[in-house]
Formats: sequence, structure tokens, C-alpha cells
Amino acid sequence: MSKQRILLGLIGANIMGSLSPALFAHAFEAAGIDGFYHLMDLDRLPGRTLPQLLDAIKAAGFAGANITYPFKQDIIALLDTVDPTAMQTGAINAVLIAPDGHTTGYNFDRPGWRNSFAESLGRESAKAASVVQIGAGGAGHAVACALMDLGIAQLVIHDLDHARANALCENLATHFGAARCRVARDLEREIADADGIVNATQMGMRGFPGNPVPASALRPSHWCADVIYTPIETDFLKAAAAKGARVLNGSGMCVHTAVEACRLFAGITPDVARLHAAFAKALVERDQAG
Repeated sequence: MSKQRILLGLIGANIMGSLSPALFAHAFEAAGIDGFYHLMDLDRLPGRTLPQLLDAIKAAGFAGANITYPFKQDIIALLDTVDPTAMQTGAINAVLIAPDGHTTGYNFDRPGWRNSFAESLGRESAKAASVVQIGAGGAGHAVACALMDLGIAQLVIHDLDHARANALCENLATHFGAARCRVARDLEREIADADGIVNATQMGMRGFPGNPVPASALRPSHWCADVIYTPIETDFLKAAAAKGARVLNGSGMCVHTAVEACRLFAGITPDVARLHAAFAKALVERDQAG
């Protein structure tokens, strides 16, 4: 019998350090699938647009693609159908392409981050907690919904784009109640009073240096989480660890999001422990290669 064949990819910017190709290669090999995962970095494709890339992968016979910064919200208008859970989240990170070209958008950042948090910090760390989240973009929408799923008491949103922060709070209020979310008023004081802090911005990623969180407000009793895994230790997490806080990097989100995407695109469920090991191996190889 011939192997199942599948062509997938990732569309975004500043993604050449992504470990998704290694994770999918491992999952494909374990399942006996002849598959390839292609990176489509708009920073390396000058003049190309998101609509052009979506049309191109449909014409090339891709089964689907993951979507990352800065297109998780822009992609919605280009799709034929959006999964109801993804619509609630307001951002897309996976697009399934049917043989006839019909596109359906999903969001696996939400369960990916939620499962990573539960696996590493434990659901009890979120239950009834007060959390400050920096960033209200595509990843921020997914993480905010995941925090609500985990049962936090209140989420305080900070974004340099105040309209975007307000829009996220309004969306959360619609689905989870107005009392559970508000926009930050005094970031440093909000962080000092919180149980947990999440960075859902690109700041700290390779190519976007810095720390969006005032380190002076961090305390040993905090838990601190970042969606970034390039590098695996951001300035934010280094500062938090130095204060004695528990930290969570973006590796688990990447792994658990890949598990959900493999189910959608290839009908397989990779072993999570083995996928974590594949991530760790690929991370070492990537960092050694510079």
C-alpha cells in the first residue's frame, strides 16, 4: 500500500527559526506518512501578500497551513468558513483546505496554551487567579480565552494599542461576563497585585528584543508565562526566574498546538512525550546552528 502523502506549511513573518517543521516531520515519520512542512516567511518573500500565498497553496494542493504573526486576524476575511470556537477566539492559526479548495479556519493556540499551562504549572495555579496579560493581538485573543477556560477570576489586559485592548475585553465580556476582564490602568501596580503574568506579544522574540513587563514589579509568588520559544528564555522569563517566580516558556504551547493540528490535517494524534523530546532535540540543533 502507498503511503499517505500530505503537504502543509506555515505562513507568517520572522518564522525561519520555527521548530514546527521538525515537529511535523517527527509526527509524519512516526505515522508512516510521506509529508512535508514548508515555511512561508513574508520577510523572505518581498512583494508577496497573504491573499497571494493562500491562493498559491490552494493551487499547489496543500492540505492546509498554520498561520502565525502577524496574520492570525487578517486571515479571517479570506476564509470560506470559520470554526465556531475559533470565531469566539477572534483569531485563526490553522486553515484546512478541502480538495475543492474550500477553506476552514481553526484556532489551536487556545487548547495548545491551555494544555501546556495545565501540564507545566497545573490548573490549580489558574483557578480563581488574578492575571495580567500583555498583548491583545492574535495570540493574545487565544491565550485570554484559554485563561478563561482555566477558571481565572479576573484578567487585566494591557496593550500599547488601547483600542485593541478594549476590543479584546469586549469580546471576552460577551462570552465570559464583563466582571472577569478589564483594561489595565496602572501596569506596574496591576502586576504587583496579580497572581500571574503572561506575555502574549512578540517582544522578546528574536528580532524583537526587549521585555514588555516592568521587572521591578515581579515577585517570587508570581507565575510568569510567555508564548515565545525563539529564544526559549526571553528577557521577561529570565527576569521572572531571577526573582524566584515559576516560569513557563512557549515550547509546550508549540507542542500541544502541533498535536491539535496533526489531528486536523492528517488524522493522527502524536505521542505528546515523544513530541516534547523531538522539540528539545530540534531546539538544540537550531541553537547550535545559530
